[in-house]
Amino acid sequence: MPKVYFGRKGEPGFDLELSNDLIAVRTRSGRSVSRSGGPVATPASAQLADGQLVLSFPDAGVEVYRVPVARGGRSLESRKAALSALPDVRFAGGVLVDPATRAPVLYTENLFVKFADAADADACRAVLRELGLAIKSEPGYATNAFFVEAPEGIGRKVFDLAETLRARDDVEYCHPELVRERRSKLIFLPQWHLKKTSVGGVTIDQSANVEAAHAVARGEGITIAIIDDGVDIDHAEFGGSGKVVAPRDVTSGSDNPRPRNGGENHGTACAGVACANGTVGASGVAPAARLMPMRLAAGLGSHAEAEAFRYAADQGADVISCSWGPPDGEWWNPNDPQHNAVDQPPAHTRLAIEYAATQGRGGKGCVVLFAAGNGNESVDNDGYASHPMVLAIAACNDRGKRSVYSDFGNAVWCSFPSSDFEHPDENHPAPLTTGIWTTDRAGAQGYNPGRAQDGDAAGLFTNSFGGTSSACPGAAGVAALVLSVNPALRREDVKDILKRAGERIDPQGGQYTAAGRSKFYGWGRVNAKTAVDLAKPQPRNEVTVSRRFDAPIPDLQTVSFALDVPDAQVVDAVSVAVDLAHSYIGDLVLTVEPPAATGVAPIVLHNRTGGTRNSLKKVYDKTTTSKLAGLAGKACNGRWTLKVKDAAAQDSGTLATFSVRLVFAQPGAPAVVPASAPVKAAAKKKVARKAASTGASARRAPAKKAAAAKRARG
Repeated sequence: MPKVYFGRKGEPGFDLELSNDLIAVRTRSGRSVSRSGGPVATPASAQLADGQLVLSFPDAGVEVYRVPVARGGRSLESRKAALSALPDVRFAGGVLVDPATRAPVLYTENLFVKFADAADADACRAVLRELGLAIKSEPGYATNAFFVEAPEGIGRKVFDLAETLRARDDVEYCHPELVRERRSKLIFLPQWHLKKTSVGGVTIDQSANVEAAHAVARGEGITIAIIDDGVDIDHAEFGGSGKVVAPRDVTSGSDNPRPRNGGENHGTACAGVACANGTVGASGVAPAARLMPMRLAAGLGSHAEAEAFRYAADQGADVISCSWGPPDGEWWNPNDPQHNAVDQPPAHTRLAIEYAATQGRGGKGCVVLFAAGNGNESVDNDGYASHPMVLAIAACNDRGKRSVYSDFGNAVWCSFPSSDFEHPDENHPAPLTTGIWTTDRAGAQGYNPGRAQDGDAAGLFTNSFGGTSSACPGAAGVAALVLSVNPALRREDVKDILKRAGERIDPQGGQYTAAGRSKFYGWGRVNAKTAVDLAKPQPRNEVTVSRRFDAPIPDLQTVSFALDVPDAQVVDAVSVAVDLAHSYIGDLVLTVEPPAATGVAPIVLHNRTGGTRNSLKKVYDKTTTSKLAGLAGKACNGRWTLKVKDAAAQDSGTLATFSVRLVFAQPGAPAVVPASAPVKAAAKKKVARKAASTGASARRAPAKKAAAAKRARG
């Protein structure tokens, strides 16, 4: 049976087995095999009349059935043959399963291939053509990455083809597209999670202190991407000019993110928790934030999953909220084998998350959050929520304790209020509320069919949303509040603020370490008011030297650009910012040379990554370029040189700006100094005084330009 490798050479793979009682069917029409004839049986439905539908992907027209395999009955092979002969059936075949959980894993005839960054792109394409592979797309989140299609009918030979490619010295990753069930992080159970309030006559004071934060910020100017099963963007709480931006259905490739199928209610509720307007009946944590609704109907591990992160980052998302992931174990059943299952995302998804987290927001990085999970199990086994560039959000309840289902572990960063259940086996009391009040898909198809006891009689709101599904967009809303107070913050800065804004709840049961971290709550229940206060721009002892060049980057040449930094104080940290346009940034090598007196060797910032993207606007600091940390404790005055090398033929570009930002270890430096030739001591003081008197207006002008640009994108 096949073995699959999502990692690089030398990293472990995983085995799959062929099920003896599952059959996968894909129709040409996209209609369900068992329901396509309505009350009248069809030849296709007759073949599966005694089977049970266990998995469905309506957008792809794919269904998986479990059928009886008792001796004397119809064999799996005979069913496949009979179904394959029917006009509307495109494919009927066996199903691979995870050996540990027996969960179905579908494979397509597509592969993800990533060649080494230094490989010639045209040579890569030639290799793929020689193997009979058609290039479907060249994802922009990784250099020399290709999503390719094998000849139709290749079947399980696609695994052999993947191994052939992976064995090449110039290939880093290669695996078939595998699709599994994607579970919403939801537990089916007014807005006590936002403020102290009374629900059903009971006072609840276990909120994330969001109402107090709204006195400081409401998410203005920030965009939250909700990647989920669709969002009812016609809901009144998402109305208003500019509220919804860059809507997308990444599964169908359209700009319509609305739910299509019954049961697609999850995304609307998540979006409401994050950023509902609060004008009709439900406020989000960041009600003034923009909403980027993204419908992802494909299964876990699909290529569309990776495209969602790339699209969100490229379209200007600041925060990305994902309340889904691998299937959870039964939280009440300690013997469920799913508790020990390890689920890793495929290479294309990992690379796309890293792209959003490092390249998004003009190089400051998107804040990516995932629901920790609802299995009462280790989140560290979930490769999505435990990705090192993701914040995993756990759930706590209306009593200030852990929600009984919430996953735990090293990857949990913080917690946010959500629903809960009674669990007598663990002396866990019943919750005081039915869950979280939020927006619902309008009409009878939502969680609330239109009953006041389920929310409201109009069916626009539900009172029973929950799980870590609700906790994740709640924390995403707090991240949006933080960024609206200080848009200059980097992803790592927001992460640190959420850490410092955590309240230590449940001190007896939280099992906090000496450092203040709990495996159940991370750094605690996030306090939104504390977070926005921490985010306020503080007087910084720093200087930024920047110059606009608008100079050419010729093909196959190396050009140098210099900045002279006059300040001789010892620095605490250094960052370098570059803004350039180029027709193929995968050709470029960027190196910065600190002043010779620092004794620090030239530092490579960018080394032929990014592939076909035509711009590079990024801030490099010690979190992305570790060698910059070597400048701490040194005086960095003198000449800084940026060298841009075009290492391959046919493309050229322009360097717009090059900047160096120094944060000083000792007070006394000016706020902003324009780039200039070396300055003598007397002139330096004059420049410092002038910068101090004009710095405020100089900082406001770029902010206005950024806001205008974001409005235009909406």
